[in-house]
Amino acid sequence: MMPEIRSLRSHRGYALILEIFFLLLVLFFTGSRDTHALSIEDEKKLGREFMENIRRQYELVDDDFAVDYINDLGSYLVKPLETKHFPFHFYIIKSSELNAFAAPAGNIFLFTGLIETMDKIDELAAVISHEVGHVSARHLSERLEQSKTIGLATLAAILAGSLLGGAVAEAIITGSIAAGVQTQLGFSRNDERQADQLSIRYMNETGFDPAGMIRALSKIQRSGLTGTDKVPPYLLTHPGAPERMANIESMLSSYTPEGPKEEAERLRRSYPMFRTVLRGRYWEPHAAEKHFYSQLEKNPLSPQAHFGLGIMRKEEAAYHEAIEHFQKALEGLPGSLPVLRYLGEVYQLLGRDQEALKIFEKALKIDSMDRSTLFLAAMSYQNMEDYPRANRIFERLVSMEPVQDKIFYHFGVSLGRQERYGLAHYYFGVYFKKKSNIKKADFHFQKAREFAGSDPGLMERIRKAEEKD
Repeated sequence: MMPEIRSLRSHRGYALILEIFFLLLVLFFTGSRDTHALSIEDEKKLGREFMENIRRQYELVDDDFAVDYINDLGSYLVKPLETKHFPFHFYIIKSSELNAFAAPAGNIFLFTGLIETMDKIDELAAVISHEVGHVSARHLSERLEQSKTIGLATLAAILAGSLLGGAVAEAIITGSIAAGVQTQLGFSRNDERQADQLSIRYMNETGFDPAGMIRALSKIQRSGLTGTDKVPPYLLTHPGAPERMANIESMLSSYTPEGPKEEAERLRRSYPMFRTVLRGRYWEPHAAEKHFYSQLEKNPLSPQAHFGLGIMRKEEAAYHEAIEHFQKALEGLPGSLPVLRYLGEVYQLLGRDQEALKIFEKALKIDSMDRSTLFLAAMSYQNMEDYPRANRIFERLVSMEPVQDKIFYHFGVSLGRQERYGLAHYYFGVYFKKKSNIKKADFHFQKAREFAGSDPGLMERIRKAEEKD
């Protein structure tokens, strides 16, 4: 099990607060206690509000490789869906809790503690597919109808508890709703059975082992029985009872494995690197270092251990030591895209942009569409004041969905240094609108209009950006 990372809330208390806070938002947002189901459009709006709350409460993993990986895996797993009510987005929360949940509008969250417990990609894929099943079947919307009997006074108390946090929150939960509301808010047996059925189908069609769900649930249950008297949060909302395990095994018996798929195998090969990045950046440093040196004792040439130590030294700004470890990792993993990307970034941080660009060029020969490497290359050109080359890359990046917010900001900076002020203010406006800073967004859109002059194309882009939700 993953070493202890600072917990942001208690296991049982905060997981339940999130569920009830979500319900409270819905009830206030729809303005009606008689609504049978939340509309797609209202759920999208609610999803944005929910995301803002999550970002205030939790630290999200922001490592480019880890974020790209979890979204690549999630996007691949949703390919079998006939209907996608929402664009799916996948996030990792830094917390040692064993938890994952589907939030409004296709936003799916996984905790670093749960990922660390999933030794095999099939186990993590099973958890993700199960959450995708809940979203595709719109179980969240159905749960709202089941919970209409909850009084607003109780909901207001829970909201107060969520704002106060800590012991106060747990006291409210224990005293007000532990007996009844948790049952109302939890997924039903039918919900769980349907999500399991969908998960098995999604995994089978994408080339993963659907039996990963049984192994994943078994590991989560064992973790709850060792070293703690608290039930892992995932089992509070997704029970792993023997009956459910038996049902999953029965479902599996009717499936014929479709065999390996190229994309699944690519993701499988990269899974150890993904977990190494999370360990190097988001574990407690002493525990992470002990883990990587333990690997080196078994194998002094271990590329995973050197990669992890390189990440740690980079985070500590010990850049020369980081370079040594990344170079040793490349000896065992020649042509590894994530190692090359990290190595180039260290040279960039040292102000050695020419050397960084040579490494980024090697990485782009492996994958010319890698957004994170393209962004780093653009930043090196920007550092060298080669704005035309930087802007050509930024222009390419803004056409590649999904676009990270920081790309809009740095594109604006680079354009401004070329004195292309109309476009610069336009991209600053887009950036601040995405950050929900409407005042700054309006200011930059207005400045963009002033500099646009007689450019009808830019004026139309500004208009569309202002209208876009």
